[in-house]
Amino acid sequence: MNQRLIVVSLLLLLVASYLYLHRDMAVAMNRPFSTFPAQLGTWRMSGESFMTETVLDKLRPTDYLSRNYVNQDGKRVTLYIGYHGGGEQSGEIHSPKHCLPGSGWHEIYSGKHRLESDGKAFNMVKSVYQKDDSKELFLYWFQVKGKTLNNEYSLKLAEIVNSLLYKRRDAAFIRISVPFEGDEKEAARLGEAFAKDVCPVIKEYLPG
Repeated sequence: MNQRLIVVSLLLLLVASYLYLHRDMAVAMNRPFSTFPAQLGTWRMSGESFMTETVLDKLRPTDYLSRNYVNQDGKRVTLYIGYHGGGEQSGEIHSPKHCLPGSGWHEIYSGKHRLESDGKAFNMVKSVYQKDDSKELFLYWFQVKGKTLNNEYSLKLAEIVNSLLYKRRDAAFIRISVPFEGDEKEAARLGEAFAKDVCPVIKEYLPG
């Protein structure tokens, strides 16, 4: 057996041993979503929904929030935040690019977007989907250790790096949706206005 083969074998053995012994720790949130404010700037909570046991068993979030908020003009947005703490009981984040089409929604437009809120830039995806006669504008992003990511590949890379370096794979998925009929620009304006109010609050709940 030559020297190179011995070195490669030892490296593979070390990697296998590391993977066998490696365990990611569960990372707790700063606060539970049950304490999330019902009033966000000029927006007030108008409703809240909860997952069925079947959906919970499939997604396995550590904690989640699903609420409707309305502004002074009665315009509605829906906020979903799913936090996955990275422990053995925590599920993987499901991308809207797979979940929405699976629910009958067809993508009309999707692109990267950048929004300034509270002096900080947030990377996100802005997209429009249609289901039958219904249209919705979506703003969504992934959040890992305080960083906002706008694609699934960056999310997976961040999870792998954090797992190797810090033994943690915690991540969150945030989605804002705005139903609309005619004016997509107005829906985008509403979604971005709400995002600017909610982004500084979200960071108080998620671990950095």
